[in-house]
Amino acid sequence: MLRDDALEYHAQGRPGKIAIAITKPGTTQRDLSLAYTPGVAEPVREIAKDADAAYRYTAKGNLVAVVTNGTAVLGLGNVGALAAKPVMEGKALLFKRFADVDVFDIEIASTDPDEIVTVVKALEPTFGGINLEDIKAPQCFEVERRLAQMMSIPVFHDDQHGTAIIVAAGLLNALEIAEKQVARVRLVVSGAGAAAIATVQLLETLGLPRERVTLVDSRGVVHAGRSDLDEYKRRYAYQTTARTLADAVREADVFIGLSAPNVLSPDMVRSMAHHPIVFALANPDPEIMYAAAKDARPDVIMATGRSDDPNQVNNVLAFPYVFRGALDVRATAINEQMQVAAARALAALAKEEVPEPVLRKYGIDAVSFGPDYFIPKALDPRVGLWVAPAVAQAAMETHVARRSIGLEAYREELQSRLVRGHEVMSIVIRKAQTSPKRVVLTEGEEPKIIRAAAQLREEGIAEPILLGSAKRIADRMAEMRLGSPMQVIDPASSDLQERFARELAALRQRKGVTHREARDLVRRPNEFGAMLVRDGLADAFVAGLTYHYADVIRPALQIIGPALNVTRVAGLYLIIVENKLYLFTDPTVNIDPTAEQLAEIALMAADRARGFDLVPRVAMISFSSFGSTRDPRSAKVAAATELVKARRPDLNVDGEMSVDLALDPDLRRWDHPFSTLVGEANVLVFPDLDAANAAYKLMGRLSGATVIGPILMGMARPVHVLSRGTEVQDIVNIAAIAVVDAQHAARRGTKKAERPREVAHHEHR
Repeated sequence: MLRDDALEYHAQGRPGKIAIAITKPGTTQRDLSLAYTPGVAEPVREIAKDADAAYRYTAKGNLVAVVTNGTAVLGLGNVGALAAKPVMEGKALLFKRFADVDVFDIEIASTDPDEIVTVVKALEPTFGGINLEDIKAPQCFEVERRLAQMMSIPVFHDDQHGTAIIVAAGLLNALEIAEKQVARVRLVVSGAGAAAIATVQLLETLGLPRERVTLVDSRGVVHAGRSDLDEYKRRYAYQTTARTLADAVREADVFIGLSAPNVLSPDMVRSMAHHPIVFALANPDPEIMYAAAKDARPDVIMATGRSDDPNQVNNVLAFPYVFRGALDVRATAINEQMQVAAARALAALAKEEVPEPVLRKYGIDAVSFGPDYFIPKALDPRVGLWVAPAVAQAAMETHVARRSIGLEAYREELQSRLVRGHEVMSIVIRKAQTSPKRVVLTEGEEPKIIRAAAQLREEGIAEPILLGSAKRIADRMAEMRLGSPMQVIDPASSDLQERFARELAALRQRKGVTHREARDLVRRPNEFGAMLVRDGLADAFVAGLTYHYADVIRPALQIIGPALNVTRVAGLYLIIVENKLYLFTDPTVNIDPTAEQLAEIALMAADRARGFDLVPRVAMISFSSFGSTRDPRSAKVAAATELVKARRPDLNVDGEMSVDLALDPDLRRWDHPFSTLVGEANVLVFPDLDAANAAYKLMGRLSGATVIGPILMGMARPVHVLSRGTEVQDIVNIAAIAVVDAQHAARRGTKKAERPREVAHHEHR
């Protein structure tokens, strides 16, 4: 399944993982005349006069080339330039995802260092930096050295220096935990390729004496008697009687593996000095497995390259942010001092208290600096905020920066740029995985639902319950090669049918429902699913892939009903655009809410924002701003705003206001300095369904925003309604949200209601 999923991931939609985005308007004749001829002549003239003007008028300052010849692709070897392209596109994705750095991937069909150097040097006008990748040793050393000497932009071989930075950061902290000094430890390195040599060189810069390092390559210990050593290995060739890895590690303080699986045995670990430090970094299988090392020496302090072990050495902790800092000061190089600054910043971050959102991403309750945590987590959004400024500062201090910046202002800029709205679903999924709940998917025979259910179960997000024919579902799972068993209930033949019919008849007996009609109703998947949740046989209910919204929400309201103290349920969408998260409400349920109802919707949305680790900044949206147009519709929004402020004086909220004022604090301060809303609004409460529905659909269609929802607020038990035709990952996202809702309900001690409360004059579509 992993192979099929990987191939589908790369092929679906537009092939590959990256595309070019347009950053300026290009819709009118004036736009085109500015973008190209004749307007483009003006920046051309400016750059011809001053080369640094290219950083102001072009994308050069945020553009990196990821360059390879495919001779040393991780885990795959010499696959050639073309086959390496998916890896380089993946690198481009990581650059953009973690540090907002744009990338062109460059695959060079040559193994001649001279040709590679010639090609890359000729590309210098295009790029702000060069990231070399997957070029075999020792050619990679020569290529990097020559390009760094010839080019006035930073050149960085991530296989060497990215690994070295993370290892150095981890080792500084591991030594502190072991109460050892870098200048006095004995280090053994298994592997003598690009990463190993660069790592040792950086550790030397940090104070490790060269003579205390022993390299071991595929032929054994690197020693002075060998005649097969290149110039890089010869630096570490000393007189020694050690010939094997077992000889070398005896009484060693530190082992760093950048070689092959299972070369370090438990007996070798047992032979090391007290509090041995083992970095087993071969991927995916390390030189020794984490559990085996711990069994051999409980006092071992260990890191691996695996995400399922503590202390993962992951290059994504370094290279995006090293380039971010270097680009932002227009550095001419990435020197050793900048690398040391990055390593020390990572080491320092690991000693900071880990915030709750990071813990939730990894499904853990607590972690603190010590043997099980001395390297920051790869998904910690603070990493860039620590590493990039440290790199920028080191570049300025060592005079390789062509631009000076204020570090405090720079950190604020990075906070806005790098802390992404997309983190929200990672947090939600991690929360769900801590305590998966039973989620009813009523359209259980639909292929998308089956795929989503398999993913939910496989990733430990939820325990799906599919409604439908067991045979049809089994046949479709077999066709899709999904072998994961799942609970399936057919409402038409379930032995729960009569019990549910009696309960539904009792619930709706004064609403015109007879017992006979109740028997027919509970055979329908949406009514049956709602009854499962109401009776506590399931924890959440998700439907809507093939139904109209009303066909899902009506039975949910009739059978489950709203939560206590809620008079209106309402809909919500998460809108992620340009790395920012916004909440839009109410785009799905209430057609024309009153001021009282609008205030209740706003308060529910603000509470929901906190559930997504977002500090709510609420704007009550109208076509009018602060009484600029006197109309009953704008007056309704103004009245709702006052109700919200009265009920929650602590809430950052204001209105009525137009969308542009809500999203532009400077414009608001200029025209309406009295406004009590501080900052850019992230919760937008629209005056009616027309406005909210149109807004979220326009964002999804025209802006390229990620739209997640709808999320139903205010129900007694979690119920979420899918958009018709939604995709598998969206179904997974909504189900994960439902699981987190169910977790909250369980903590509140929600009990089965005897009868759902009626919501007077409830509107829905």
